[in-house]
Amino acid sequence: MRDVVEIDGSGGEGGGQILRTALALSLITGRRLRIANIRARRRRPGLAPQHLAAVQAAAAVSRARVSPLAVGTMELEFVPGPLVPGRYRFDIGTAGSTALLLHTLYLPLALAAGPSRLRLAGGSHVPWSPTYEYLSACWAPNLRRLGLEVSLTLVRPGFYPRGGAEIVARLRGSATPRAVQWTRPVRGRRLWGRSLQARLDPEVAVRQCQGARAALARRGYNCPIETGVLHANSPGTAIALVAAGPDADACVTGLGERGKRAEVVGAEAAEAFAELLDSACPVDEHAADQLLLPLALAGAPSAFLTPRETLHLTTNARVIERFLPVRIGIAPDEAGRTRVTIDPAGRS
Repeated sequence: MRDVVEIDGSGGEGGGQILRTALALSLITGRRLRIANIRARRRRPGLAPQHLAAVQAAAAVSRARVSPLAVGTMELEFVPGPLVPGRYRFDIGTAGSTALLLHTLYLPLALAAGPSRLRLAGGSHVPWSPTYEYLSACWAPNLRRLGLEVSLTLVRPGFYPRGGAEIVARLRGSATPRAVQWTRPVRGRRLWGRSLQARLDPEVAVRQCQGARAALARRGYNCPIETGVLHANSPGTAIALVAAGPDADACVTGLGERGKRAEVVGAEAAEAFAELLDSACPVDEHAADQLLLPLALAGAPSAFLTPRETLHLTTNARVIERFLPVRIGIAPDEAGRTRVTIDPAGRS
């Protein structure tokens, strides 16, 4: 199918997620993409380096034809060719998120007729993006439950602003996404966490851990948290709190900020984690929008519970529905949680 899909990048959350999902779907469906007003709602609209890298990488894995691009470009036309699985290396050139670059590429290459290996350079621990710990502890395990074999290696971490990270993702290829029914409220999950620091006093990771454990204890949760070191080019801290469940794994992360005490970073992540645990939802709010695309390609309807409806969730749903004959429902349940349904056949 070679018809054109036109997307207004200013809709919904108005950021890079629209571009990433549209590129992935263009690769998967073979449909030509035209997108205008790219990242129109951001302080610096248009393509940032990590988004430019995503377009260039998508073009490389499909030998696509692309309109002229540069940082700041707000319109593009993307004409994909056949997917070419294989070994690739892509460098964002800044501390831009390697996780978000991976989100553009993983599903098309997971579906391709052969294995692929991606080596991605940029940032692994940057604001407003999934950290490497989120990818490895939550995102990749959940994808494997869906039948998508993704294995990850952190070669070198990198914090904002210097970056310097490198991650490797291996994709088996020839995947067939499976439907799921993750609609049971869950209690008693296995909880664990990691508090990490780079180029700082080891005591910083300890204090970050203590802040998280104290906040969780006040909410009635006991979560073992280990401390560790990341050998990055620039200083930083990260914390990841994970709830391993019978269906999905859920995760909350936090990053240190200059001038913010480590105890506060840990406590804030712990408060968000406690809210997730209190909701008893199997899927955290960040995983919710990430699961939509593979489940839209499954062979049967899916459903899951997540704590709340987010703009990223609704935006991703609308972009997917522009490409595929799928119907995605997002509605509150009787307990105030958000129930998401995905019917690839487009039934109501």
